[in-house]
Amino acid sequence: MRTIRFGAIMRVLSALMFIIAIAISLCIPLSYIFETQNQFSFTTSALLCLLMSGLFKLGAINKDKTVNKREGYLIVALAWLALWASCTLPFLLSGSISSFTDVFFETISGLTTTGATILTDIESMPKDILFWRSFIQWLGGMGIIVLTVALLPLLGIGGIELFVAEAPGPTSEKLHPRIKDTAKALWFIYLGLTVLLFVLLMFTGMNWYDSINHALTTLATGGFSTKNNSMAYYGADVQYLITVFMFLAGVNYSLHYLTLKGKWKKVIQSDELKVYFMLVVVLTAIITFQVYRVSDITLEQAFRDSIFQIVSVITTTGYITADYTSWTEGLTVVFFIMLFIGACAGSTAGGIKLIRHIVFFKNSILEFKRILHPRGMIRLKMNKRVVPPRILTHILVFLLLYIGTFVFGTILVVSVGEDLLTAAGAVATSISNVGPGIGKVGPVDNFSELTTASKWILSVLMLVGRLELFTIYVILTPYFWRNH
Repeated sequence: MRTIRFGAIMRVLSALMFIIAIAISLCIPLSYIFETQNQFSFTTSALLCLLMSGLFKLGAINKDKTVNKREGYLIVALAWLALWASCTLPFLLSGSISSFTDVFFETISGLTTTGATILTDIESMPKDILFWRSFIQWLGGMGIIVLTVALLPLLGIGGIELFVAEAPGPTSEKLHPRIKDTAKALWFIYLGLTVLLFVLLMFTGMNWYDSINHALTTLATGGFSTKNNSMAYYGADVQYLITVFMFLAGVNYSLHYLTLKGKWKKVIQSDELKVYFMLVVVLTAIITFQVYRVSDITLEQAFRDSIFQIVSVITTTGYITADYTSWTEGLTVVFFIMLFIGACAGSTAGGIKLIRHIVFFKNSILEFKRILHPRGMIRLKMNKRVVPPRILTHILVFLLLYIGTFVFGTILVVSVGEDLLTAAGAVATSISNVGPGIGKVGPVDNFSELTTASKWILSVLMLVGRLELFTIYVILTPYFWRNH
């Protein structure tokens, strides 16, 4: 294994900083439209990012423009740290969030599409700042790295290693022979669904500003809202529409692509999609019955609140229309478990992902058969294909690391002053990038009252969870840095 070449890494970081500079610049017109007096903050932030882009470019002296696996993982980790720092600039310079810790917490929550917030009065915030808050969720949704991969050919850099490190889920099914085309296809679908939701929200009567913000954060499965009451502020038509698009955002984007190509047979054959659909249907039926039984509301509202919260939590979006912790203690436990599920691999959702649960469950059942028939060739299949042993091992190690990270994170948060229930809820929702949890960080609460140390711990966990553990953990191992 050759030495890590930092020239290629600097070249990619330069491109990322340039993209963020452009993204920040898009907020400047809003400062004039809403007369927030934040033009200077956004302009300065954009110029600082351009300066960083130039400095990274000067450091890109290595002429070898290929990226190997180690460099790919390092680029993703460093890129997210650079994004974390650069995206805080508008918040810091505008003074819209007073606490330094809160600025970094809100920023990483946005970038990782977690949706956990420290804002106690969202509607009093400047509208250009709220738009930036939503926009960074949208950029983080599919992954800023994938966007850059689509532009890497302009820099003469191959991007397959970056896509593998960044793409959500245990596997990344190729849609095209070239990774550049794959990244572009994903982003065009992502952009198209965002625009479609924006238009449909306008038809419901929502104003253009709220429509664009909620379209951005819904497709990102992020959950940041412009209203203090989140989706509870709006009527049934908006809530049903958002539910549909949250569900679509939780579907593997390769299946969206296959749908557009008319390859329905491959879509229908997806085991993960079948489980995803049935899980939502079954949970909705059970929880609707329980909510209607214990609450003084109509059956329609019980159904609407149930399906909305189920889809919101499973897709790790984090919007709320009702306080699920107030229904029954049993349902609170159910929603806590749902924090760990996640939607489909290859979607913008966080969490463990359904495909890992399915493989683990199927392999556990088959293990009983192997015990009874030790000489039999009993192989695990997904979508009628045999799952390689390496993938099985990868998934089992991932699940073990996930549980270990949750336990260790909970111990850390408890040790810095939070109660056990709040710590468990906050850590679970942070790793899975959901947003609301249980305890003091339940659906109708936020993270503002947590200790400073807790916020930093949870911020790191959000990043670790967004990059699905391995991307961060692998660079912490001595094997990563050895030259073989």
